Amino acid sequence: MTTHPATTPSYEQLPIIDLSAADRGPEARALLHAQLHSAAHDVGFFQLVGHGVTRADTDALLTAMRAFFALPEADRLALDNVNSPHFRGYTRTGDERTQGARDWRDQLDIGAERPAHVPAPGEPAYWWLEGPNQWPAALPELRTAALAWIDRLSGVAGRLLHELLAAIGAPADFYDPIFGDRAHPHLKLVRYPGSAGDGTDQGVGAHKDYGFLTLLLQDTIGGLQVQREDGLFHDVPPLDGAFVVNLGELLEVATDGYLIATNHRVVSPPGATERFSVPFFYNPRLDARVEPLSFPYAATAPGITEDPANPLFAEYGYNELKGKLRAHPLAAERHHTDLLAPA
Repeated sequence: MTTHPATTPSYEQLPIIDLSAADRGPEARALLHAQLHSAAHDVGFFQLVGHGVTRADTDALLTAMRAFFALPEADRLALDNVNSPHFRGYTRTGDERTQGARDWRDQLDIGAERPAHVPAPGEPAYWWLEGPNQWPAALPELRTAALAWIDRLSGVAGRLLHELLAAIGAPADFYDPIFGDRAHPHLKLVRYPGSAGDGTDQGVGAHKDYGFLTLLLQDTIGGLQVQREDGLFHDVPPLDGAFVVNLGELLEVATDGYLIATNHRVVSPPGATERFSVPFFYNPRLDARVEPLSFPYAATAPGITEDPANPLFAEYGYNELKGKLRAHPLAAERHHTDLLAPA
């Protein structure tokens, strides 16, 4: 019996997209757009190469990151995000939740470095998410490397979003006004310390991201899994020098489900094996309203995924605030009891 590649998809690797093809003439750009269109419409995940981020950029961040997780626990806990009404800082292993269950990882949450914006009467509560980061005094190079990474990847993600919108026949700059210098990027430095020892293997539970695009730098250990068209979770083998890219819920909302946000999770590495990963979330301004995108395929859009437990808001800040209150219950209870739903 003859098998046909079109009907027997391989799940061994995600589509691989070369962003540098955008600069290699009309033919190469047209092929890039065809590949991007397919990956974003059919899978919602792909590997990105040709992005221009150098090995030196990456090494600077990873070296500082490993030095942070090698600090004494007391130094890390001095940055406990329970102390931040902006949900910035260090989260101990097991203190973050996904779908109510404990994630077995510790991490440092970093955003754009801005003064605290305490919401005035009548202002949306999501302005609490804007504020200063917490940095380790003993490791000034971490601040330098992390903020440089946010700037660098904001540029890559902006270029990628332009090409993606063009790929589906939309104006490439349609969403430029909701980004700019008040965008709300988010960087996590994450360590998975191995298995929890209690039989659970949830490094981070199945979820979708709630912004526009996520660019993930993962190490060689593996553990990331993506839910594919067959409904099963498949491993994403690390690809040297590539970012794993996934679409967030805002792009699904903007295209009425034509572009898809896809469930993904991390399975803890075995034993005491450490895994490091660096997800970067490309998000618009907190007060951005995501207008529906006009594009030629809109009539074939299936509609967004309906999940009563996860309502999606057109105003971005409400999506992020909803996620933070759920993921960081200790910080939420300390600073934002007025925003928590009664039990």
